[in-house]
Amino acid sequence: MRPGSFAMLPDTLAVFPLVGVLLLPHGRLPLNIFEPRYLAMTQDTLGAESLIGMIQPSDPADASENPPLYNVGCAGRISGFAETKDNCFLITLTGLCRFAVREELDLVQGYRRVRPDWSAHAGDMRMPDPAVVPRDRLLPLLKAYLAAHDIEVDWHAIEKVSSDQLVTSLAMACPFAPNEKQALLEAPHLADRAELMISLLAMAALDGGDTSDMVN
Repeated sequence: MRPGSFAMLPDTLAVFPLVGVLLLPHGRLPLNIFEPRYLAMTQDTLGAESLIGMIQPSDPADASENPPLYNVGCAGRISGFAETKDNCFLITLTGLCRFAVREELDLVQGYRRVRPDWSAHAGDMRMPDPAVVPRDRLLPLLKAYLAAHDIEVDWHAIEKVSSDQLVTSLAMACPFAPNEKQALLEAPHLADRAELMISLLAMAALDGGDTSDMVN
């Protein structure tokens, strides 16, 4: 599959369900793979399109082996791979395109697969316009949020990051609740995601860092 070729996205996709873990288009997500079924998934994926779909269970409290999933996830290409001495895999996924779950398929070696519907997210494979992010509103709220969580960062580095990468990185890295992460994922466009990010940060500043009631 050629990079950036929307028409050649696969008809089936292995998925890795993780609560509170978010992958967005153009974002980079490091993962430590150690469960046997996900080791098998990674090996199978490396021999195919090298795509894995990150998706959240819809109920974080469901501790069953294969809990129900949200309907929207994001596929990432394996862009980094290493094997550890204890036979685990360290991989990096680079976000490519979001998908809706049309149906779930039979398990393969214990890991889950879906038939994805990519149609609503063709724009994910184009580079976003950073100008749509209201940086002058975002950065002061981010400072307050980081202070409330006692998170130290290199602020000069943040100021140099492009606005689209800033929103993507914050959405993936900030300790928002799983439903808030899902809302950020499902925001239609970068501008919508930036506005939701601003709302979450503003609510956290008012509530001393707690955004859990912001998104239902």
